[in-house]
Amino acid sequence: MPEQRPTIIDKNIVDRTKARRNSDVARAVRRTRDRLSEQAGTPVYDRELLKLHANAVLNTALAIPLMVLAVCIAGFAAGVGPDIVVWAFVTMTCYTGLSLVARKVVRTDMAGIETDTIKRAFLAAHAVSGLGWAYFAWLGCDECKIEQFMVLKAVVLLLVMAATAIMASALRGALVATFAAPVAVFVFLLAVSPEWEPVDAIMVGLLFVSLPFFTYVAGHLHSSTVMLLSFRAEKDMLIAELETAKSMSDEARRRAEEANLAKSRFLATMSHELRTPLNAILGFSEVMAGEVLGPLQNPTYKEYAGDIHASGRHLLHLINEILDLSRIEAGRYQLNEEPVTLEHIVEECCHLMELKARNKDIRILQEFEPNLPRLFADERSLRQITLNLLSNAVKFAPSGSDIRVRIGWTAGGGQYVSIKDNGPGIPEEEIPVVLSAFGQGSIAIKSAEEGTGLGLPIVQGLLALHGGEFKLNSRLREGTEAIAIFPPQRVMEELPLVPQTRAPAATGGYRRSA
Repeated sequence: MPEQRPTIIDKNIVDRTKARRNSDVARAVRRTRDRLSEQAGTPVYDRELLKLHANAVLNTALAIPLMVLAVCIAGFAAGVGPDIVVWAFVTMTCYTGLSLVARKVVRTDMAGIETDTIKRAFLAAHAVSGLGWAYFAWLGCDECKIEQFMVLKAVVLLLVMAATAIMASALRGALVATFAAPVAVFVFLLAVSPEWEPVDAIMVGLLFVSLPFFTYVAGHLHSSTVMLLSFRAEKDMLIAELETAKSMSDEARRRAEEANLAKSRFLATMSHELRTPLNAILGFSEVMAGEVLGPLQNPTYKEYAGDIHASGRHLLHLINEILDLSRIEAGRYQLNEEPVTLEHIVEECCHLMELKARNKDIRILQEFEPNLPRLFADERSLRQITLNLLSNAVKFAPSGSDIRVRIGWTAGGGQYVSIKDNGPGIPEEEIPVVLSAFGQGSIAIKSAEEGTGLGLPIVQGLLALHGGEFKLNSRLREGTEAIAIFPPQRVMEELPLVPQTRAPAATGGYRRSA
């Protein structure tokens, strides 16, 4: 039978029809891990470097042709002749071939790039484009009679060399493949020239030195590019780890929600199943202990009936605490809010605990600030908070000691209830344990005091529902102080009295209404 989508709107109900993990996230994590399995210098980085080089060639596809066009126009205007037009056409054709190779690489998927083949194709294209600049270095200008023509050609070659060093930094050897031939032609022309000046020799030396210098600069740019790629790989790795952790947390949250739902269903079922026999146990044991239907022949049976009744009441109290804590955690605890007086509630709770305190020779001292305004809160919750804190204080306070119960204002305008005892105290490292569900400190375990460890978690939950705060201050052998703080938003302002005005006396011109 196919599983149906639940129709009840409940934040604790889990939709089992949803996918356990996001498939897109899983694929992204898998791709990133595959790419990160290779280190720098492996085919993965080589492919990325080839992609970067191809993009750089395409992005600067118009820069060098525009320079070629400008040089062609200037040379033709200076009277170099039609040779410079032929050179411009040849050079642009060579750069067109380089752009075609780059476009092919850009359109190829990363996994389909064959690094060795593409490298050879790029280096060959750069070498072909260098033939155009070698042709430029070969050009002469006998008719135009331009002074320092060799110097001008050297300056143009230096500019193009610098631009190429930046553009082709992602591909090692591209600069040498492009300008080895032009520099060689320039040196050869100077060597065979019968007339040359010292400045020509300086420019030749400058070109000869510039090629290894720009190659060194391009190598540093290449290393920087590889470093940036490694940084990006580390970032991708962190993102992949975060996505994996998120997927794992989503799975853990789903399982926790399922466990919480199972717990809620279990408690809802078992509360009824346990309360029904407990009512019979409590009722019949009370009848037997009170000998309502006749005296018991053996007095031990009467004691057993009393023990059964006390154990049943303890079990019923434990079930109620577990259900209260479960409802608080599930967000289903309903507050019946109304104006209440904190002083009256705490005073009644102190009277209820008076008998238990007297049995241990403990005095409950009350210190209440007068004229406290009312709180807008749930009276049952306030009683439960106070009784839980008082019962803990009476439980651990030594005989003959005092328990101080104080009520007053907080610094922010709220109200608080403070209950302090002179008991053995709680070690600082055990306070988080005591505040957790079913948590008990080592002193409570050693003294074998009766308790379930649910009182303080219930107090915390009830105060949180009221927007309040719970503080537990304790030191070994100095006692414990539990403070329940209610926020200023819960304090109701006292309204001024409405002045009573006397009705005007009736006159002849007015008629009294019925």
